[in-house]
Amino acid sequence: MSEIVLKAEHVSRAFTMGKREIQALSDLNFQVNKGEFVAIMGPSGSGKTTLLNALGCLDKPSNGKVILDGVDVSRLPEKELYKIRRDKIGFIFQTFNLLPYLNAVENVELPMENTKRPKTEKRKKARELLELVGLAGREEHRPQKLSAGEQQRVAIARAMANDPAIILADEPTGNLDTKNKYEIVRLLANLNADRGTTIVMVTHDSHVASHTERMLLLEDGKITKEKQGTHVAKRPSGKTKQNGQENTVTQEEP
Repeated sequence: MSEIVLKAEHVSRAFTMGKREIQALSDLNFQVNKGEFVAIMGPSGSGKTTLLNALGCLDKPSNGKVILDGVDVSRLPEKELYKIRRDKIGFIFQTFNLLPYLNAVENVELPMENTKRPKTEKRKKARELLELVGLAGREEHRPQKLSAGEQQRVAIARAMANDPAIILADEPTGNLDTKNKYEIVRLLANLNADRGTTIVMVTHDSHVASHTERMLLLEDGKITKEKQGTHVAKRPSGKTKQNGQENTVTQEEP
């Protein structure tokens, strides 16, 4: 049986604007299993970012539950939510959100700042992650000396710093040109396939979404459809799963 990493149970979110109540999310129910690469797709105003904020413990649903790695995070106090965000979730943003006065390796070290890891271990881990995302030799460069695609690779490395249970990516290709867009999607797909990283990616781009394993279509705060993508995700058992079917795969020696 697949291990559930993230589950939304009857999640709704309403905002009050003057005398009006705006229903941003309405009774959402879905789950993400360990090792899945899932896209939440929809037009602007459909509730994608609101949903991601609720899943990432940046906001709380008005009703319903968000269960992350077996813990109901919907009503936890901020002190506990901080630890959940630090230890259980890796965030990737459209605008990269790198600190301009820190170089690449220092930006990747940031999520590990308040952990008990020795400083030398943090630096070693950050360098290994930058090499993993294709930035070996660029560790000392500050964001302004990196291209947009390279900055997003730093952000991906940073998201993986604490070995999170899940990575949440909010329009990670939104500020990239076509070439870098598909390189970043390919990188995320490779991390999912090779390391079993669980990823939920919000996007309005149907071409980007199609490269995931599963797509949830969000319209007016409701999931209206679920579609299969083209990505084949590996499972720890040595099987792949796509379109609901499992197929044994033979791994060749490199």
